[in-house]
Amino acid sequence: MRLVCFKRRLFTYLLFIFSIVGYSQQTIVDYSDLTPYNNAIQLFNNKSYKAAQKSFASIKEIALTNSKLKSDAAYYDAMCAVILHQPEADKKILAFIEENPNSNKKNKAIVNVAKYYFANNKAAYALKWFKKVNIDILSKEDRKEINFKMGYAYLITENLILAKKQFLPLINDSRYGNDSRYYYGYIAYKLEDYGIAESTLKEIEDNDTYRLEISYYLLDISFQSGKFERCITVGEELIKTAKRKERSEISKIIGESFFNLKRYSEAIPYLKEYNGKKGKWNNLDFYQLGFAYYKQNDIENAINNFNKIIDEKNNVAQNAYYNLGECYLKLDQKTEALSAFKTASEMEFNSKIKEDAALNYAKLSYEAGNPFKSVAEVLQDYLKTYPKSKAYEEINDLVISSFLHQQDYNGALIFLAKKRSKKNIALIPEISLYRGIELFNENKLNESLPFFIEGKKTTETSVLDRAKYWEAETLYRLGRHKEALSKFTNLKKELKTEIDEFDLIDYNLAYSNFKLKDYKNAAISFENYTKKEGLDSELKEDALIRLGDSYFAIRNYNQAIESYQKVLQNFGSSSDYAQYQIGMGYGFLEDNKSKIKALSIVINEYETSILIDDALFQLANTYTITKNNKKAHLAFNQLIEKYPSSVFIPKALVRQGLLYYNDNQNQKALEKFKRTTREFPNSPDAFEAAANAKNIYIDDDNLDAYISWVKTLKFINVTNSDLDNTTFAVAEKKYFEAKKYVNIVKSLTKYVQSFPDGIHKLKANYYLADILHKMKKFDKAIPYYQIVLKEGRNEFSEDSLSKLSQIFLEKDEFNNALPLLKRLEQEAYTTANILFSQSNLMKGYYETESFDLALEYGKKILLKDKLDPKLENDAKIIIARTSLKNDDFYTAEEYYTELEINASGVLKAEALYYNAFFKNQQKEYAEANKVVQDLIANYSSYKYWAVKSYIIMGKNYYGLKDVYQANFVFENIIKNFKQFKDLVEEAQIELKKIKENEAKTNNSVIPIEEKITDNKDSKKKKI
Repeated sequence: MRLVCFKRRLFTYLLFIFSIVGYSQQTIVDYSDLTPYNNAIQLFNNKSYKAAQKSFASIKEIALTNSKLKSDAAYYDAMCAVILHQPEADKKILAFIEENPNSNKKNKAIVNVAKYYFANNKAAYALKWFKKVNIDILSKEDRKEINFKMGYAYLITENLILAKKQFLPLINDSRYGNDSRYYYGYIAYKLEDYGIAESTLKEIEDNDTYRLEISYYLLDISFQSGKFERCITVGEELIKTAKRKERSEISKIIGESFFNLKRYSEAIPYLKEYNGKKGKWNNLDFYQLGFAYYKQNDIENAINNFNKIIDEKNNVAQNAYYNLGECYLKLDQKTEALSAFKTASEMEFNSKIKEDAALNYAKLSYEAGNPFKSVAEVLQDYLKTYPKSKAYEEINDLVISSFLHQQDYNGALIFLAKKRSKKNIALIPEISLYRGIELFNENKLNESLPFFIEGKKTTETSVLDRAKYWEAETLYRLGRHKEALSKFTNLKKELKTEIDEFDLIDYNLAYSNFKLKDYKNAAISFENYTKKEGLDSELKEDALIRLGDSYFAIRNYNQAIESYQKVLQNFGSSSDYAQYQIGMGYGFLEDNKSKIKALSIVINEYETSILIDDALFQLANTYTITKNNKKAHLAFNQLIEKYPSSVFIPKALVRQGLLYYNDNQNQKALEKFKRTTREFPNSPDAFEAAANAKNIYIDDDNLDAYISWVKTLKFINVTNSDLDNTTFAVAEKKYFEAKKYVNIVKSLTKYVQSFPDGIHKLKANYYLADILHKMKKFDKAIPYYQIVLKEGRNEFSEDSLSKLSQIFLEKDEFNNALPLLKRLEQEAYTTANILFSQSNLMKGYYETESFDLALEYGKKILLKDKLDPKLENDAKIIIARTSLKNDDFYTAEEYYTELEINASGVLKAEALYYNAFFKNQQKEYAEANKVVQDLIANYSSYKYWAVKSYIIMGKNYYGLKDVYQANFVFENIIKNFKQFKDLVEEAQIELKKIKENEAKTNNSVIPIEEKITDNKDSKKKKI
């Protein structure tokens, strides 16, 4: 608002000063020497207020009490204080008034102080003094002036009602009329009394002083009165001569007028010309332009405006979000549309929009997935809220489908249990089957079994057959092989469905028989399986190996050899094992020449095979049988020298010692036997070596030397050996009978306590640990496994290392498990134990933050042949996670990409998250969002990864300049996922950044730390 009436402010102020001086001089009548006083007056007139005040203060001190001089000096002293802005000025004026109640300067002083503050733009101070003026003793013109200035001061201090009251009597005054009429009209405009404002302002619309301002106000009044056609006509003329600032406001009125007349294409250019208040638009501004684009089907520009509307909940926002949802749908951006409809459905301003938005939100949740709630829950919420909806049946049908689509089989079963209609009851068996398979894949075998049994209640043949198959498979995995065999046998007879799952029935039948040691029937089933067409090469090879083993077990060595040779013909990964078994088969056929040839192939052609030490041991034994002691020694020596960790070393030493003994080389034989007792104490081979050594000492007639030597062996107790053997024999018999674990533990405990260093110490402690392990008394088994392992490498050490490390792993005692696993890796004979040790070393090193070692073992595992898919994925996830820890993002991305192809469940969710993460880092925001949408649609049950990916989505949206979606995402994470504190904190940080940034260009957005409740009108009007 322009203060037009105060262009003459300086003149008014000078007039005010002169009136003071002239009036003051007339009061001096009672002094013969007025020189000091006149000098002070001259200083005052020359604006030397500080010097003048000092002089007036001096005069005031020496002047007579109650004299005119003292009163005048006090008056000027107070006037100087006011002019000099001294803190005590008010007090001096009040003191003057109090001390001179009858002074003719009292009212004048108050008027002059009020005028002074008014002239210096201190309206509040001026009002304070204007209110003290005794207006009754003023002249008519002075009263008009005071009323006008009070009106203006009220206006400035926003006391519009009081200001209006002051201006009204003056609107026809010759001096103050035009100004008063302008301000009166303006106040009516501000108070939205548009009729009074229009009639008042029109009376002076041709006044050059106010013409531009009044033109705008009258234009806006026409707008507020709904005279949009007039606004357009007048506004288009007015804008031609308007200044830049006025152009923006006039453009807004013209644009909104076109908008209200639904002439959207004409509205757009004017709405765009609006600069906002202080360079900022508000949500209404963005909505109007966005809606205009929307009605022109310019969807992208509509979205670009709608999505800037954040931070408010009102009718405009609800409409905007609903329209935004429709825009996204037109671009087939379902996830984005879901967010917009969700927000619109949560507002109460328009019930029709609310319900329709809720329906769209429910449907889109089903189609695109929902990160906040399970889709089924969203659908059920809609049914509860709108039970009379025309879409009720449609949504009701989607509930079960949504459970199945999200693979939430447990949720589906809970829902069906509550809604037990005939149709729903019929679905329970099939969904129970799916739930059982889900639990089976999570290795929750005992939990899965009841669901397969429930699945057999179906009337659907395919579901029935699958339920029977998975029941049998579960029983097999639980070690209930006899029951599994019965189930597989019956299923094969009754099977009516042909699907890929059932191709493995013969394979499973064979393994069930194999585990039950019914090798004859196992061979029949393995044979049947290998004759099928199109078999997986790895499974066929495994079946051929087990077919050979089955024939081997029933001593049908020729057919066993034939089966093993088929593996060799196909260059299978188990060729070294097949070649070794061929050699052993020839041995049992007493074809030692062929056996030697076959074993030599293992040794010479399979350099990395773990069976070379086996082959060398058997080759040496075969040479021994064929009386070729020289080659036998060569084989034994090669085994001992090249494979010092082999389990066959103690046996090889004993056999080699016997060879020397039979060749009458007693000293060499004695060296082998003594080495055995020294390096492998307590082992059965050590006892055999000691017994053989005794024979040599007897042959050499050197019994004293034997007694001296045997006393050095802690595991030999000559005097108690009979009692030792008898006590152990009783315990061992019970162990092998395996009837009552409690009695076995009692007998073995008695032995180890009676003979702590007995002949059978090794076996007894292993047996005791083994039984306790079977009884699941793992903590009690630990010390016995540790005793076995203290005896070095022996026939029980591999199993003890495996079981003991597993106990520590399940207790998360990685520091105890890791040394055992490392030793197991070095000493293990079976491939399974080698993989077990390496895979758990990998996991253990990761958990203990030895990331380089974890990485090393992950890569080592991936080099293996015939890896189980689960172990392969375990290795890849460790490599990926470790690479992230090491800031090697390229390797991490490589392995997460591989995992995404084959992984399932939580690993798939993690892999998808990092796919989105890497794309976000590379600013591929749209592609990253597609990945997040896949995760949300199919893996939202893995909540942590779903929510974590949602943070990436929020960042993507902001990178794509979709402010609404970014704001929506982070607000909903904060609102709905308080259980994930780390993710909520991250969302809060990102949301704070958005609000701070958007507040720079949008008046409706308030930065988080400054947010207050504010119900201001979104449309600001010009003064």
